[in-house]
Order: sequence, then structure tokens, then C-alpha cells
Amino acid sequence: MTTVGYLRVSTDGQELEVQKLAILDYCNKEKLSVDEWIKIKVSSKKSTKKRRVDELLEKLNVNDVLVVSELSRLARSVGQIAIIVNELIQKKIQFISIKENIRINGKMDIAAKMTVTMFSLFAEIERDLISERTKEGLQAARQKGVLLGRPKGGRKLTGKEDFIKEELKYQTPVSVIARKLGVGRDTLTRFIKETLK
Repeated sequence: MTTVGYLRVSTDGQELEVQKLAILDYCNKEKLSVDEWIKIKVSSKKSTKKRRVDELLEKLNVNDVLVVSELSRLARSVGQIAIIVNELIQKKIQFISIKENIRINGKMDIAAKMTVTMFSLFAEIERDLISERTKEGLQAARQKGVLLGRPKGGRKLTGKEDFIKEELKYQTPVSVIARKLGVGRDTLTRFIKETLK
């Protein structure tokens, strides 16, 4: 059985040592010894590969123990946590998160099922809340007259009318003008028909 302590901070300003001390203190009380540390300074926004979570899950074997000082060190969202915890249970790996007082013994028993169900439920609520906030934000933006989405090619050409007229006056091919302006030939042709004629 191997016990791995996983430490992650987003910036240099945060201290890995604080997490390490919390894990060591817990392990001493529980008569566990940490065999290996994974220390990483990377944002929680990065992929599981960059956060070395993929490597961690690959490395851990049946009955090994993964210890974190808190869940946010392992993942950014409840959804991500649910996926990782479920994988740990499937691989029969023990998991401890000190701050939240979560201890999963590596078996899909009632406690583990409840934990995964709880995380899955919270993940669903989290998705619903994000979706609701996004809809409200879009509605508020529309009411303020903000144009949403990627700018259409025509909008990218607004203000370039004089340049286009000048180029056309010297019989520059439309495809060449479009390339200079960074738009497609069809977009420029449509813009000329709708705006300059």
C-alpha cells in the first residue's frame, strides 16, 4: 500500500507547505506515512494532464491511498471531482480529503455511493446555475443593445468603406481586397452590394 500526498497551488503566492503540513498532521494522527508527494504549481483551469491528475490516477494501484488537504486542490468544479472520485472508487483506491472530512475506503459501499451521488447531484445543480446565470447575462446584454456572438464579416468591414472604394477605383480584384482585410471574398462581395452600391 502506497500513500500519496497531492499538493497543488495556482500561483507562487500560495504555499505548498501549508497543504503538506495539513496532510502530515492528519497522517500522523491516523498512523499513516506518506510515501510520495506530487507537488505542482498550476491553475485549476488547466487540464487534468497539466495538473498531473491523469498521471496520479495511472500511478495509483488497488488499496493505495490518495490524500489531499481539500477537494479544490484536486479539481475546479464539483463535476470534475465527481468524475475523479468515481474513478478512484472503480480502481479501489482509498481517498481522503481532510478539510471536507471525506474518507472513501476504496470500495463501492453505501458511504462511497452516497458520496458519488452527492457530488453528481451538486455537479448537476452547478451546471444548472451556470446555465441560468449565462441566460440571465445574455438577456441583460441584449436589453442593453450589446451585439452577441462573433462579429459578422460585414461588421468587421464597417469603417473600411473608403479603403474598399479606393481599391475598387484602381480595379484591385475583390479577392485581393478581401485578403488584405482578413475576410472571405463572399463576405466582401456581399458588403459591397449591401453598403457601397
